[in-house]
Amino acid sequence: MPLTTDTPLLRALRTALPAEALLTDPVSLAAHSRDSAPFSECGTPAVVAVPRTAEQVEHVMRTAYALDVPVVPQGARTGLAGAANAVDGCVVLSTTAMDRILSVDPANRLVRCEPGVTTRRLAEAVAEHGLTYPPDPASWEHCTIGGNIATGAGGICCVKYGVTADYVLDLDLVLPDGRRVRTGRDTAKGVAGYDLTRLVVGSEGTLAVVVGATLALRPARPPALSLLAQFPTLTAAGDAVAAIIAAGHTPSALELLDRATTEAVVDLGRHPLLRSGSAATLIVESDTANPSADLTAMELLCKEAGSDHIATSATPEEAREIIEARRLVSTALAAYMASHGGGLTAFIEDVAVPRSALPTLVGMIEGIAARHRLKIFTLGHAGDGNLHPTVVFDPADPDEVERARTAYDDIMAAGLELGGTTTGEHGIGTLKREWLERELGPVSLELQRGLKRLFDPKNLLNPGKVVTA
Repeated sequence: MPLTTDTPLLRALRTALPAEALLTDPVSLAAHSRDSAPFSECGTPAVVAVPRTAEQVEHVMRTAYALDVPVVPQGARTGLAGAANAVDGCVVLSTTAMDRILSVDPANRLVRCEPGVTTRRLAEAVAEHGLTYPPDPASWEHCTIGGNIATGAGGICCVKYGVTADYVLDLDLVLPDGRRVRTGRDTAKGVAGYDLTRLVVGSEGTLAVVVGATLALRPARPPALSLLAQFPTLTAAGDAVAAIIAAGHTPSALELLDRATTEAVVDLGRHPLLRSGSAATLIVESDTANPSADLTAMELLCKEAGSDHIATSATPEEAREIIEARRLVSTALAAYMASHGGGLTAFIEDVAVPRSALPTLVGMIEGIAARHRLKIFTLGHAGDGNLHPTVVFDPADPDEVERARTAYDDIMAAGLELGGTTTGEHGIGTLKREWLERELGPVSLELQRGLKRLFDPKNLLNPGKVVTA
């Protein structure tokens, strides 16, 4: 229920936050009750706090700690694992209003910013200085740096440039009891003490609240060229991926679309280079000093692996057209669901396996789709073995919902069976706690629970997520 004006929690929060920074109306509470994950439980927050300064975050955390009230940090709520879902009676701490880019330092190739800055805005700001921030999650227009840090986000170009964790140098944190601490350093090298920065990255808001970050930058990427290769079998596409990596190439993108996903983009009618009937499509981008020569070599490897249709770019404009096939996937899936009555929904899975096991996993997912009579679209980052199977189902059909849940579990089991992990970049949240226990084993799990207790002895910060205390 919304807080009344005489609630001790609200009275205490108002001593340091203005009234407009404390949301208690039912619409706001409902809007901040969950992220974008399906099948994940959520509660109703007591209040949504929207601080603008680190000092206000400290006050929120001290107040909640003293009153034994849970706090759930949130960014843009684009997460797909339930890590930002509210629990009943909690304070939702939204960092979206803390959106300042504090400084860009070209000499040291770093940027300092607050957690509410969107990934796209940060990338555009540093580009003005001839620099780039490489991590590029699919939701980069909306997702925030704080959320990227919390989930350890990746993206299309991470096969060459790495993920969020590779760029976080320094964090400004508020602990569950309201204390402030800085981890990391601004120097290129540093090994003093335990690496608390890397520990917090990917911890999904369960250890501390990020109120500031120092991120490493790179020189602006050179113009890229791309190729699109289609294959008659999954094995042939997998062989091409293995050959590209084994030959020492470093593509800046190496993306896979399975048969269903390829057909969905073809049916959209907005990408003339894609042909119908292929078992798999690879989209490869190169931004080396000589991308044309790189693409020629990779094109030959695709042909040797059995590709029966290849389109290559000669200009950056043509390269962007090829990459657009990957970026059209979300639109294509939305169109597919709309064409089937508009009542369908989907969840986007996230599983990673060794690259050599990629074709096997895609084949297993196709078998899971057939076994459970479901449509599953599989796409992902072939260059690092990270796939995003997207299960489409009718939420109004209880039988289909149950089959979708079972298919979800089967995909997780398949990934672990092939020596993989249950999440490559989306995180554990509430969705995958059971699967995390299976993946880690009892000793590792107990160590992680011990870390949680050390940071958060009262278990008030984002309780019930990742590992239970």
